[in-house]
Amino acid sequence: MINNIEYNFDEVVNRKNTNCAKYDGLKRYFGYEDLNPLWVADMDFKTPSFINDAIIDAAKNSLYGYSIDSDEIYQSIINWQNTQHNWQINKEDIYMINGVVPAYSACIEAFSEEGDEVIVQTPIYPPLFKCVTANNRKVVINELKNDNGYYTMDLEDLESKITPKTKILALCSPHNPVGRVWSKDELEKLANICIKHNITIVSDEIHSDITFKKFTPLASISNEIANQTITLNSAGKTFNIAGLNCAYAISKNKDILNKFKKIAQKREIQSVNFFGYIATKAAYENGAVFVEKLKEYLLSNIKFTKEFFEKNGLKIDFFPPEATYLIWLDFSKFNLSHDEIKNILLTKSKIALNDGVSFGYNGNKYFRLNLALSQKALEIALNQIFEEFR
Repeated sequence: MINNIEYNFDEVVNRKNTNCAKYDGLKRYFGYEDLNPLWVADMDFKTPSFINDAIIDAAKNSLYGYSIDSDEIYQSIINWQNTQHNWQINKEDIYMINGVVPAYSACIEAFSEEGDEVIVQTPIYPPLFKCVTANNRKVVINELKNDNGYYTMDLEDLESKITPKTKILALCSPHNPVGRVWSKDELEKLANICIKHNITIVSDEIHSDITFKKFTPLASISNEIANQTITLNSAGKTFNIAGLNCAYAISKNKDILNKFKKIAQKREIQSVNFFGYIATKAAYENGAVFVEKLKEYLLSNIKFTKEFFEKNGLKIDFFPPEATYLIWLDFSKFNLSHDEIKNILLTKSKIALNDGVSFGYNGNKYFRLNLALSQKALEIALNQIFEEFR
């Protein structure tokens, strides 16, 4: 039985020389090969066996031609959102696509015109900036408020920056990199501002399954909010299958979904990898226990990291995330510039972290660390940091 599978998150898997971006892309992205990579947001845990088994079974046919979606893939998504997040959606609300970032870019084109404004809440996942500017739209920054590492939305600032040209708000929920799970109240207040000003909300909820407190899908709150929202999601982060390029958009508003479909088809992002369909269906049909075990292990890694910093008197701060396997490290207590901190991490600590400045100006002296790896490997990485920042 799948529910009786033992998941060994302590197992160390060699990912080098497998065309793995996290490991084999170090020289390309950082200029060094001898780094401990805790940057790319995928996990060093094996993809669960029920997904591998489904892929192997599908491969036995020895044919890898063009594939189409099926009722089963839609039903797996419908069931998952219902059982995991108490969100009732229908097949006609869903559109399959090959990635959340390509879909986000398509949303920019679908719901705005060149020169229009898109609000982003920084610090935020870097591709969101690029998607806006690549589509010749203007990025409007609504910085999150930082209270000793705990971030909240600055809704007063947000509303003050809205103009007649503001057409889209990019919501990251749960938030990457700060790890917030927005409360229903926060989401409701945000959505009401967007409804008032007729702003389409593009809600990136790709980390919604890896949450340590109650997660509320934005569009599940009310019909009015659902009517203003398109949600982007994927099983990629949760089950470590991001490389299989399978994602989906959800909207209860037929006009919004049809506008998105038109641009998705124009950009040819509606074609999904054959194995992406297989893996997503297997994940959503069999993955509930895996997700619970995964979250337990990630919580233990978060606790381990916090205790390591406290025990060793490290002046690096972070607020334990409410979601994701990413922690947002604050180096501001050091009398060093951002570039000096970055240089020490790369040349002395020999560790690759995501540069906080790429998440926005308020990422200065911050770096993002991925702790989805064995606790033994995590301890090695933390000691590498400790040796240079003690």
